[in-house]
Amino acid sequence: MFIKMFLIALPVFFVIDMVWLVLVAKKFYQEHIGFLMKPDINWFAAIIFYLLFITGLVIFVISPAVEKHSWVHALLFGALFGLVTYATYDLTNLATLKNWPLLVTVIDLIWGSVLASSISVITYFVANKI
Repeated sequence: MFIKMFLIALPVFFVIDMVWLVLVAKKFYQEHIGFLMKPDINWFAAIIFYLLFITGLVIFVISPAVEKHSWVHALLFGALFGLVTYATYDLTNLATLKNWPLLVTVIDLIWGSVLASSISVITYFVANKI
């Protein structure tokens, strides 16, 4: 069951996050933290993050939601998972990096919550249809 949900969640995550990164975030991050950004992406690190994030969502959010037959569980706990995981990065940066913008932290926390809850709910419904 883990593999099935993982294979559903991974492309959902990729599509939603790519839309965000290409249409919204690229310009936003360039404007606010461009001084920190590399000219090229470390794809190895990005892929590892994607795999770990989806693994966590499936284990801690999606599987329990499917077992409980509750898309609301997927929505709420997905949002919480996204908030906690994105907060780990952003609040650490806010606490330790000089000139880290508060606005970036706030936007990232909202995005992490929306992203994880969306992936969780979509995966929940697709997994129940298959």
